[in-house]
Amino acid sequence: MTTTPAPLASPTRIRTAQLLQQYGVLVALGLLILFGALRYDGFLTPYNISTVLAYNSMFGLIALGMTFVIMTGGIDLSVGSVAALASVVAALLSPYGLWPALFGAVAAATLLGLINGLIIAYLKILPFITTLAMLLAARGLALMFSNNESVSADFDHGFTTFGQGSIGGVPFTAIVLFGAFAVGMLALRYTRFGRHVLAIGGNEEASRLMGLPVERTLVLVYVLSGALAGLAGVILASQFGAGQPTEGLGWELTAIAAVVVGGTLLTGGSGSVGSTLVGVLLLGMIFNILNFENGRGTISLSAYWQSVIRGAFLLVVVLLQNRLTRGSKP
Repeated sequence: MTTTPAPLASPTRIRTAQLLQQYGVLVALGLLILFGALRYDGFLTPYNISTVLAYNSMFGLIALGMTFVIMTGGIDLSVGSVAALASVVAALLSPYGLWPALFGAVAAATLLGLINGLIIAYLKILPFITTLAMLLAARGLALMFSNNESVSADFDHGFTTFGQGSIGGVPFTAIVLFGAFAVGMLALRYTRFGRHVLAIGGNEEASRLMGLPVERTLVLVYVLSGALAGLAGVILASQFGAGQPTEGLGWELTAIAAVVVGGTLLTGGSGSVGSTLVGVLLLGMIFNILNFENGRGTISLSAYWQSVIRGAFLLVVVLLQNRLTRGSKP
């Protein structure tokens, strides 16, 4: 009995699938902005744009760290809890000024990221298990330090200016977001660290045999993820004027969604920092449009429906990504 080999995909189909993988999310964002501009009067106003950028800067920073983690083939489920803990630490230190609060919160979050990295790299515990344990530990620390209540930030020493201030109408937090992504893109494209990240995600054992510093790179990746989650926590506390120990629930899923929407493969070894930023903006724009629709009275969706929509959107994107990945292969 003979079997007929599967037909080869045509070069045109392969090229189309590759283009959709690279630029599909950017096209989707452009179409969504065009739709919003045509449908809503205040959609492209400076106020709405700055609000979207300021609010989504927290998710963007976490997604940036998650991009590097996923490119190694790992996952970090602790980022939401780490951000909540950082927000509490920042609020507690805010009476001493912005810089002590900023560095103290980021240092605490970086320490937790370091612990994640050391356990994953040297004790060989799966990232899912390690970061799940850290999720619970960080949440417990946040609740303990805050006595299970919001911690008011100090408004007299410039701390809240970080999350609420702007330069020329551009929020400080948006400047931090774009600056972080610019550094991330340069690091991935032009440094040995970026090449090592992709190599480890492609084949960790082969990377080790080639003499690449696998363990050190993995530790650095989770340190980076923790530090960026800590920075997101500082923004959370400074934007809302309080440390929020119960905030951050589901932030890790939002970050994963943005990374996957941007085209980074969950299996590792391939990804784009710039596309993750577009994915963050796309998700933020979707919920911004839903808010406009709520305001028009066209629909009436509670905040809980955002999680439902986010989950459904992530599932659809993963299915499309899987289809495009198959279509891009000869």
